[in-house]
Amino acid sequence: MGSSRDFKTSLGPGKGSEESIGQSLTNGGLIQSDSRPVKGVQLVQVGRENLGHTLPPRDDYEGKHRWDPEATWTPEEEKKVVRKTDIWLLSWLCIMFFGLQLDRGNLTNAFADDFLKDMNMTSDDYNNGNTIQLVCFMAAEFPVQLLTKRYGFRYILPAMMCAWGMVSWAQAFMVNRAGFFLTRALIGACEGGFIPGTILYATYFYTSLELSLRLAIFWSTLNVARVISALLAAGILKMRGVGGHTGWFWLFILEGVLTVILGLISFLYLPASPTNTTGPLFRKPWYTEREEVIMTNRLLRDDPGKGLTSIVERITWKNVKETWMDPSLWGLFFIGLVAYIPASPVQGYLTLTLRRIGFSTFDCNMLTIPSAVLQVITMLALAYSSDYFNERTLHCLFGELWIMPLLVALLTLPDGGREWPRFTLITLTSGYPYFHPIVSAWISENTFDVRKRAVAAATYNVIVQMGSLISSQIYRAYDAPYYKQGNKVLVSICALSAVVFILQRQYLVHLNKKKEERWEQLSEPERLAYQNDIHEREKDGNKRLDFRFAY
Repeated sequence: MGSSRDFKTSLGPGKGSEESIGQSLTNGGLIQSDSRPVKGVQLVQVGRENLGHTLPPRDDYEGKHRWDPEATWTPEEEKKVVRKTDIWLLSWLCIMFFGLQLDRGNLTNAFADDFLKDMNMTSDDYNNGNTIQLVCFMAAEFPVQLLTKRYGFRYILPAMMCAWGMVSWAQAFMVNRAGFFLTRALIGACEGGFIPGTILYATYFYTSLELSLRLAIFWSTLNVARVISALLAAGILKMRGVGGHTGWFWLFILEGVLTVILGLISFLYLPASPTNTTGPLFRKPWYTEREEVIMTNRLLRDDPGKGLTSIVERITWKNVKETWMDPSLWGLFFIGLVAYIPASPVQGYLTLTLRRIGFSTFDCNMLTIPSAVLQVITMLALAYSSDYFNERTLHCLFGELWIMPLLVALLTLPDGGREWPRFTLITLTSGYPYFHPIVSAWISENTFDVRKRAVAAATYNVIVQMGSLISSQIYRAYDAPYYKQGNKVLVSICALSAVVFILQRQYLVHLNKKKEERWEQLSEPERLAYQNDIHEREKDGNKRLDFRFAY
């Protein structure tokens, strides 16, 4: 389906070298087989997942002692290992992300308790606070990536969680606009880098074809948190008057303390790597020795670039420069800037909009649940389909095409009354199939070196936050409560995003075609020598002729 898995296979000379899994020789030709390597022949293939036999892991790679190019396993054994990873790792990452969203979303819930009125602020002050938060969030992205690669994910991610949890409960003591701006800045600085760091962490446990769905599950926690936080807020905000405090005071206190507790547990829970899963809470490893062999080799055969760096290796300025100078990533970075803007203002102002058109505090919180549930369903379905068909562009484009007619409908809906039609449109817009997990996995697929992947993930997330910064300024106070001018801007950006996706796809098709043309000019011995040049492969990464970009 137009990705690195569309490869051409041919037979060339070799001297007893090990072959990539999934191939065997029959009557002089090639057929798909099991995960058993073939000896005595050399297959020259293209595509990242077919290069494992040419690129052994470095000696300092944490799973080197489990690397075995001759290892075989059954599909049932691999499913068991993946299922165990989902249960032990993915579930806890989702809990951590729940803590992130709980503290990011409690401000929106506080709106339902007259937060702006109590603080003597306007919606423009709220926009400015979000701007401050996003600027600090972006400023922290790259330092956090450097720290995670230097000291390990198991320490940096929980530390960040404890930090933003403490700032979250400190918000309860805000008394004016200055305090609001200060806590927004600290929240942004403490949360910046957590998402790309967690994504990169997950790549050490999942293959490329497993990543989109797992990231969608990861991001669906956002919506689960929206549902749970709405239910919690509906009850906690009724505490207004307890101890002489507002309801939002208790909301910030209780949810912030919960996040700190989850962060402290994460220090004891997270593993260092697939082959080092013991810790204070786990005296025995998650995986048996056999399962560690399966984990290590299935990951390296899917993406041999993971064996070129250790999990705690430093990122250098050279890695940053190489990432930023890679034209194959520029379109994906620009997608991060514009693609999520069309729905963001509608989502951010859901509670405030419902409040302004007459719903009670309780109703406002309850009416955010349908959109959250809808987005969980649509996002998981879209990610599953993307992995199943091994296709990225059209699935992301579907998300934009979902939003477009809804924005047009909001734009043309007459002012005044019609609360339920307006609520329906807002809910459907907020519940659109969020394709951020697909794009994040897409970037991971199209980078080869893990250090470059870390820089690309941080860069992409910074640019996404720049898009959020733009989106936070689209709905203005003078345009309230129906934001007709803002919705015109959103329709235009939605159309631009659709065009960018198409252009990015065609550019990657063009790059693959150029590589294929040059590859076809090489003889079989030249192809074999080219693939076994380990030094140049580490140097060139995704620029190599036998690497194919996914789209």
